[in-house]
Amino acid sequence: MDVGFLKELGLGAKNAGTSTGANTLDSGKYIDSYSPVDGQLIGSVSETTTEEYEQVMKTAQEAFQKWRDLPAPMRGEIVRQYGLALRKYKDPLGRLVSYEMGKSLQEGWGEVQEMIDICDFAVGLSRQLYGLTMHSERPHHRMYEQWHPLGIVGIISAFNFPVAVWSWNAMIAMVCGDVCVWKASEKAPLCSVACQNILREVLAENEVPEGVSSIINGDYKIGEMMTNDHRIPLVSATGSTRMGKIVGATVAGRMGKTILELGGNNAIIITPSADMNVVLTGALFGAVGTCGQRCTSTRRLIIHDSVYDEVKEKLTRAYGQLRIGNPLDQNNHVGPLIDKGAVDSYLNAIEAAKKEGANFLVEGGVLEGEGYESGCYVKPCIAEVEHDYDIVHAETFAPILYLIKYNDLEEAITYQNEVPQGLSSAIMTNNMREAERFLSVAGSDCGIANVNIGTSGAEIGGAFGGEKETGGGRESGSDSWKAYMRRQTNTINYSAEVPLAQGIKFDL
Repeated sequence: MDVGFLKELGLGAKNAGTSTGANTLDSGKYIDSYSPVDGQLIGSVSETTTEEYEQVMKTAQEAFQKWRDLPAPMRGEIVRQYGLALRKYKDPLGRLVSYEMGKSLQEGWGEVQEMIDICDFAVGLSRQLYGLTMHSERPHHRMYEQWHPLGIVGIISAFNFPVAVWSWNAMIAMVCGDVCVWKASEKAPLCSVACQNILREVLAENEVPEGVSSIINGDYKIGEMMTNDHRIPLVSATGSTRMGKIVGATVAGRMGKTILELGGNNAIIITPSADMNVVLTGALFGAVGTCGQRCTSTRRLIIHDSVYDEVKEKLTRAYGQLRIGNPLDQNNHVGPLIDKGAVDSYLNAIEAAKKEGANFLVEGGVLEGEGYESGCYVKPCIAEVEHDYDIVHAETFAPILYLIKYNDLEEAITYQNEVPQGLSSAIMTNNMREAERFLSVAGSDCGIANVNIGTSGAEIGGAFGGEKETGGGRESGSDSWKAYMRRQTNTINYSAEVPLAQGIKFDL
């Protein structure tokens, strides 16, 4: 494997896993990063100690005092320059994402492009942090609201999007005047170091205060430091629902704020009028893209009984043409799962589905032999199930697709909404009434609802997030920036009198 891209990104065998802007700290105790592509050790990242964590927090606090006073367009200029740097490093960073995480090279490059796009979005946003002006009921008074930065934003990211989700949070937070402390997944720690190496160059060139962006690395114990830290008013965490419940409860217990992007159990409803070419493309990428390890991955197809056999036949045939292998080889469609723990979860879910009565149209299993030495390559599989199987209501982070039959649209929407997760959803239809019903208040209960596209592949221009056990809160586009700021209402009296609201009299 040619890993020259590691050198381009300033990565070596041993890498400092703690960084406060210009300074890097190395505890001497390391997390090893093994590639699921070939099982090889890519490099090691030092774990953050308690003492190093305190140094990061102190530096971040000091940086915030200066960063918040820079005009927002000046902060946007720093983000703009980071976007330019990402364009320069798009190829090697995309290759690192693919090699360390296991997603296809096209998806690796796409993830870096997503970082570039959010930088562009944030630059424009830096001139649009608008408040409102209201009319006062009192004469010679003016009322308005404005938005101020929160302070330190803690970011906990997951392995499946090891760089993009951090950028969704960090670029928006930075133009809002916040500083960021990032704990990356210990399953893909080199990606965070690479991103920080690139950002460090930009910060140094602009003489930006040390600590505007810092990274820490370690297991859940490092995350606990963040979630319990009163100096961090907002924690944005991406991961499992189990993790999110712990983070949410802990941060709420100290009256902090959270953005939680957790599990998804996403469905596509396929109606009789659906364009089958659109169905096939949307369902296939949604189910097997990133080897089923996206929070927006398609896990359920809810198919009208009149087109059920046709969809089943075409999808089964398409699965037979999938090429599984090294994701850096662009001839392959599907790469590996992240590690052998994920493989075990995949196998356990298959067995659970069979025990409940699932009929597997495309059998799963672990691939062995040349090219599959890491033990992380599995077969995407398809199973016919009933909508109320327990395993169907659980999220398995793997390429297992469940087919469910329905008779009328109300039944289909009920099936879709009955799972505890509520992230992404879609309907395939050329019937305007069906589409509008799906998007209505009585339709999909998810944070994302699409028509004639799949559940996966959200754009940065829209707010991203879900409901129910997906956690709540929004990242990326639209007005998601408001989560990173505090709202303040201001009233100015420019008269010589002090009239009270609601006509209250208080005369002496």
